[in-house]
Amino acid sequence: MPKILSSRLVLFVSVLALCAPAKDVTAKDSSQPLVSSALLEHAKLRLVWQNKLPIKKKESLERLLIVGDRIYALSNRNYMVSLDRESGDVIFSKPVAPAGFAVLGLELYQDELISVIGNKLVEMDLESGQERRTTPLEFGVVCPAARNSSYFYLSGADRRLRALRAENKVQVFEVAAENASMITSIISDEHFVIFGTDAGNVISITPDKPKRLWQFDATDTIAGPIVRDGPSLFFANKDTNVYRLDMLSLTKAELIWKYQMPGILTRAPRVTWQVVYQYAGGKGLTAIDKRSGEALWSVRQGVDLLADAGDKAYVITDRRTLLVMDNIKLKRLYWVNFAQVSRYAVNTIDSRIYIADERGRVACLEPVE
Repeated sequence: MPKILSSRLVLFVSVLALCAPAKDVTAKDSSQPLVSSALLEHAKLRLVWQNKLPIKKKESLERLLIVGDRIYALSNRNYMVSLDRESGDVIFSKPVAPAGFAVLGLELYQDELISVIGNKLVEMDLESGQERRTTPLEFGVVCPAARNSSYFYLSGADRRLRALRAENKVQVFEVAAENASMITSIISDEHFVIFGTDAGNVISITPDKPKRLWQFDATDTIAGPIVRDGPSLFFANKDTNVYRLDMLSLTKAELIWKYQMPGILTRAPRVTWQVVYQYAGGKGLTAIDKRSGEALWSVRQGVDLLADAGDKAYVITDRRTLLVMDNIKLKRLYWVNFAQVSRYAVNTIDSRIYIADERGRVACLEPVE
């Protein structure tokens, strides 16, 4: 979870704003609201819920992410809290790994959470967080695991993709890109497996054997995971372009558009119903029309998308402000001070906004229409 930088001026203004008495705050705890009701009113937002995570004083919130209908918060000492996305109620809270261990990915498959923790493939119960199965791995893993009804797919540090039978974790096959590049992203379903590499390859194979279906080659490293949206694949590349590929059939994919950003790309695009949002280091956030591949607007201070709702995009900035952009009129509508906010979850599913601070205060906001 990226931390947000702020200036002394913004912090000073935020203190003045947050000293105003809060009103109409409906929170699950009695702590100071993360964002005052006066600021929310100005942003045309309302507080749905606020909760304080059960993490220790010496710990801090490190990551906040959305998986299915849950919010998952992970501390800097690998203490995980699962929250109901609608109500903010705690589902479970527990340590998932010793402090310092890497927790790689958190994927939902049916009623299980899948992660790679240290050198183990871990399957956790969705409701309790308890480990159902733990499988030691004899190779290092470099990106989150993927699975379908029959197999787990894991990318090894030896640049090979391995397919393990889901029921017993026996390896069925392994495959590598022809150029032996590192596999950095995996997508799977019942009909195909797609993986991206640090050489810019996007390769689709059959799910049960290493038979190639199609391949697309960009010119540089794929930045972050490939994002699937129905038959479309979106990815950022270090050649400064954002790509959209459409899978026309099992054996054919076609480049629909690519958009060149003004800087090097280091993370995946955020893909919503109508818009693709892409961040470029030092150059801010750009909104791209999903169908045409044409730029709608750019915000140099923009760090990431929090959510979009109808024609509005809610953008967090490097000045700890929330910026509301109009995707139709292509202009800024208003901004508000988010000085207390240092963590957030990117929501491309609906219009709700999930924000937090290092101390573990988590809030859910939604637009008021």
